[in-house]
Amino acid sequence: MSCQNAIEHTRILSHSMRLLEQLEQQDLVEAGKRLHDFAAELYPICRSITGPGIRQTLNLIQRRIPLTVTEVPSGTPVFDWKVPKEWHICDAYIKDASGRRVVDFQRSSLEVLNYSTPVHCKMPLRELRSHLFTLPEYPDWIPYRTSYYKENWGFCLSHNKLLGLPDGDYEVCIDSTLKDGHLVYGECYLKGESRDEVLFSCHVCHPSLANDNLSGLTVAAALAELLSGQDLRYSYRFLFIPGTIGAITWLAQNRETIGSIRHGLVLTGIGDQGGFHYKKSRVGNAEIDRAATNALQHSGEPSEVLEFTPYGYDERQYCSLGFNLPVGCLMRSVWGTFPEYHTSADNLDFIKPVQLARSLRLCATIIDVLENNRQFRNLKPFCEPQLGKYGLYRSIGGQSINSEINAQLWVLNLSDSEHSLLDIAERSGLPFIVVADAAQRLVDAGLLAVSVERNAASSFVSAVQS
Repeated sequence: MSCQNAIEHTRILSHSMRLLEQLEQQDLVEAGKRLHDFAAELYPICRSITGPGIRQTLNLIQRRIPLTVTEVPSGTPVFDWKVPKEWHICDAYIKDASGRRVVDFQRSSLEVLNYSTPVHCKMPLRELRSHLFTLPEYPDWIPYRTSYYKENWGFCLSHNKLLGLPDGDYEVCIDSTLKDGHLVYGECYLKGESRDEVLFSCHVCHPSLANDNLSGLTVAAALAELLSGQDLRYSYRFLFIPGTIGAITWLAQNRETIGSIRHGLVLTGIGDQGGFHYKKSRVGNAEIDRAATNALQHSGEPSEVLEFTPYGYDERQYCSLGFNLPVGCLMRSVWGTFPEYHTSADNLDFIKPVQLARSLRLCATIIDVLENNRQFRNLKPFCEPQLGKYGLYRSIGGQSINSEINAQLWVLNLSDSEHSLLDIAERSGLPFIVVADAAQRLVDAGLLAVSVERNAASSFVSAVQS
């Protein structure tokens, strides 16, 4: 093996290993507190798919990481959609006969139907009821409801509060505007050695919902912050976008970029106490699917890998037939399966600092796999080498040395310039990090050399760009 190959691989293996080591050196509780504190700062903001709330949110993210903010005018065609009008809201309330606000947007932005058109009038409760949304099955919670693409107005309140409203006239006011403006999204691009990209995407449009999706937003921002300044193999692109229409708009506006995306993750709902769930990309066996699966298998937390479905979060846009990008979705509790989903119970108490920190570490583990996955060539392929001669077999055994030797033998046996480290980890049942460490020791000992990296992306890139 040439000296240059040894230097090259030493540098490659040090990339994201340093990132994970930095996280492991941090106190888990303190790291989680920082994530939770950022969520708490963002929580009161009234966000929607357009409007000042999303701008305010992006401004706060921009204080932590380099962020390019893009504004796309209302009415811009984006595939089968158009960028919607921009929504602004100043106030909204329902007052009873005494002038008391029984429903109050100032108390919680969930108490108004998101994207409500303006209204100011008096009406009896019997007429008002058709504009009121509650959750009878959870009578103390307030639902989150929207009407983005059909003009309407309304209020959300607890069912118990509705039951307590006496008949009579009520003053109804929604001080809002819906007019031509812009859809806004934020983008953090971190340049690596390669133009090939890892995409992280999260939605930033929900008001006062902590798990869905301040958890994904805060973890994505922290991950970008940790990667900034690192010596990276891949380039990284972090998207902070309004759900559905944001991903559609970004894809429509960035067709020249799409062919560079080699791996991708949508982050959502990763702050609650549920076990991890990973939803595969449409490809099903993409490297990101396999990397996430290996990381979950050895995470020490309950987890489940789900097959792709064309319903969910923005992975369904990235994985749509015309793009078919290798983008999966990482969650804890799956959207729509926990009672707190899209309700006022998805609050800051529902997300836990330690769970946020563990989610960040899992993302770093997945990056470790992507950054360090390579093919190697065994320089002593005829029978296994005498490991002790290379300082790889200590004279005193034990469980630790047995595991170490096992990993080294697996790497030697499958390093035929065809099997990658991830292939070896999957076949051996070992954590990727253990296999990567074994490869590093074998490279240092002169028993392994880096194979020429194959450009598996070339046909994919050509197809997408055409």
